[in-house]
Amino acid sequence: MSLFGFVKDIGRKLFNKDDEVAEEIKKHIESNNPGVTGLEVDFDNGIVGLCGECQSSEAFQKVVLMAGNVKGVVDVYTDGLRVVQNGSAVPMNNAGDKQMLPNDGQNVEYYVIKSGDTLSKIAKQYYGNAMDYPKIFEANREVIEDPDLIYPGQKIRIPL
Repeated sequence: MSLFGFVKDIGRKLFNKDDEVAEEIKKHIESNNPGVTGLEVDFDNGIVGLCGECQSSEAFQKVVLMAGNVKGVVDVYTDGLRVVQNGSAVPMNNAGDKQMLPNDGQNVEYYVIKSGDTLSKIAKQYYGNAMDYPKIFEANREVIEDPDLIYPGQKIRIPL
């Protein structure tokens, strides 16, 4: 059972009533489709369950982050989410560490935004140069719409 934790009371507000949550999260992911087909989304009391096939581990990572960075979501389960490798869908059940997502050999780290953070400050921390913030922005376009608008508790990918 793969589980990725998020902060419930922050994130993008997509829904008003609990009965529309799964559909709104699905629409949100599909509107910025990072490379997933056959997407199914379940929602129950702050927990999102994802099913579908991802074209790459990067797509897998982005789908999880897009679902988790929604206001009202506490955890994301990925048991039904698969990455296609060599033409076959492979379950990613071994990705249960909350801080780890599959990465196809890419060097990626996950970061939770803190109060006072900016993408420039994070870029300085990871790359030694604040002007490298576009690398972080580009890696998170589906989660961050504006590089000047990030919020504490938001979880993002840091390409290393």
